[in-house]
Amino acid sequence: MAKDVRVLFCLLMMIMDIIAGILGIEAEIAQNKVKHLRMWIFECRDPSYEAFKLGLAAAILLVLAHVLANFIGGCICMWSKEDFSKASANKQLAVTSLIFSWIILAIGFSMLMIGTLANSRSRKSCGISHHRVLSIGGILCFIHALFIVAYYVSAKASEKEDILIAQRAPPA
Repeated sequence: MAKDVRVLFCLLMMIMDIIAGILGIEAEIAQNKVKHLRMWIFECRDPSYEAFKLGLAAAILLVLAHVLANFIGGCICMWSKEDFSKASANKQLAVTSLIFSWIILAIGFSMLMIGTLANSRSRKSCGISHHRVLSIGGILCFIHALFIVAYYVSAKASEKEDILIAQRAPPA
């Protein structure tokens, strides 16, 4: 039963990130449909409310998938390089995946929000063009899915290893 729930959580996290990635790419497509005037690196364009909605939904799903992975995956703490080198392979993979997932979250969320805010209904923007910001944010959602699933699986495997080690240890 527990394994079935773990598989469902992995699928849920992946589906949330995949949908976020698709929404980010769709937001870029919607943004490109509005009229704009471009001269060199400068651009004036009307905002796209559709791109705003899609970009915001993508950013929210990305954050929700990350929060779910962190809460359900548990806490894997390392305080020094020495702790990291002494840890099991599963624990090292969990920590590494967690660090990369946070980095990808920060970059992907920033990209999605920059693209989303550029499409805010309240303003027509003129300035340096922000091409492909939403689609890059969407692609980072796909990469984020890989890292959070790797984190979740390795964290649960590490947790199981710790339980087995505790059961084998002689009582003090």
